[in-house]
Amino acid sequence: MIELQKSIKDQHQNLTALQQVLESELHLISSRDAEALITLLKTKEALLDSIQSQDKIIESIYLKTSPEEQQNEEIVSLLKHAQELVKQCEFRTKINQTAVEQGQLRLEHLRNILLESRAKESMTYDKSGKTRGRASGGSFSA
Repeated sequence: MIELQKSIKDQHQNLTALQQVLESELHLISSRDAEALITLLKTKEALLDSIQSQDKIIESIYLKTSPEEQQNEEIVSLLKHAQELVKQCEFRTKINQTAVEQGQLRLEHLRNILLESRAKESMTYDKSGKTRGRASGGSFSA
């Protein structure tokens, strides 16, 4: 039972570290620091791998323990706390996903504005006074 408690507490530390990484990730998304974000994502990936392997360890130990030990008040409490930490991490991940999506929408909007501006700059009029796009190039006709 002590081994199970220690494994769950180790998982708490991993999940708490993941929460901190997710907070940092949101900050980097907001500040658009791509290089730091890539470095952080590598750290996040390693942490997620660690969490996954720790889950397997906990499951293995849990299945080996007796039903009485599984229902131990401290074990149940530790597992509930771990589940709460996972839910908090999921919530933070959704927030980060929304921030990324909003950033992509802003970039797409900016791209469209630049394309419209470029199209307006190349707009010209023909002899009848109708607008038409001018081919980009420096050719002149006499």
